[in-house]
Amino acid sequence: MNEQSPVAELSLHIALMSLMAVGGGVVLLAPQVGQYVVEGQHWLTNEQFSAAYAIAQAAPGPNLLFISLVGWLIGGWSGAIMTTIAVIVPSTLLTLTAIRWHAGRAGGRMSRALGEAFGPMSIGLMAATAWLFTGISNTDWRADVVTLLSALILLRTKLNPVVLIALGAAAGAFQII
Repeated sequence: MNEQSPVAELSLHIALMSLMAVGGGVVLLAPQVGQYVVEGQHWLTNEQFSAAYAIAQAAPGPNLLFISLVGWLIGGWSGAIMTTIAVIVPSTLLTLTAIRWHAGRAGGRMSRALGEAFGPMSIGLMAATAWLFTGISNTDWRADVVTLLSALILLRTKLNPVVLIALGAAAGAFQII
């Protein structure tokens, strides 16, 4: 018998993905974790995952809070604790190692090249994440319109995204969308 618990399996998956989370953990982890727990393992529905993600984004604190919520939905408090540790510890150790390496080579050719490459990579990964989330959570054309309007408002104004989240929640509560 070599069967892992869902929480241990999810924590291992998250720990490995966290080591590749360039440009912010949400960029890579959100689509990966969503596909893993919804489509791959069927531990959560699209609606449960999207709700956990939206709640975590609206709450104060780190953006990766959704990982704790997903862990909690799958395994209760132990799931929340294990997935939180899985997302924080490996990437923190890698970051500390990279900072130490970079400090010894600041201004070097490789260091400058990495610094210039990570900006465009991060923007591309965020755009890909937005595209994937649109496919996961938008169920009809009205949701696509709300997504497009939200993106335009955020690109053209300095409005706090929490305001749009609250308006979206109110529209959903009154069944406008």
